[in-house]
Amino acid sequence: MAKEPTAIETFLAPLAKIARKHRDIEGLVFWGGDTWDPSPSEALEAEEIAFYAEGLLIDGFQMDWALVAEGDAPDHLRLCFWQEGEPPPPVAAPWRVMEQGRWTA
Repeated sequence: MAKEPTAIETFLAPLAKIARKHRDIEGLVFWGGDTWDPSPSEALEAEEIAFYAEGLLIDGFQMDWALVAEGDAPDHLRLCFWQEGEPPPPVAAPWRVMEQGRWTA
């Protein structure tokens, strides 16, 4: 009998699908709290994204993700994590969001 996916696995499924489809996409990690740094703290390779996020969600972090494009093609995944405080600001022009999701603890 197949195991039912957890809520976290279900939430992360679109990220895993994007990473399989776009193997060269990077996940840019941003950390928040009282303020949001405009620069990413690190860049993840496609195969690291879902695993990295799963550990943080299990530990109680909140997450906002967005597949970001400039034009018609996806450029990167914006991965925002925080425990307290405000969620991240919207993606700014000239970037646009193709897909997105938010996990709140």
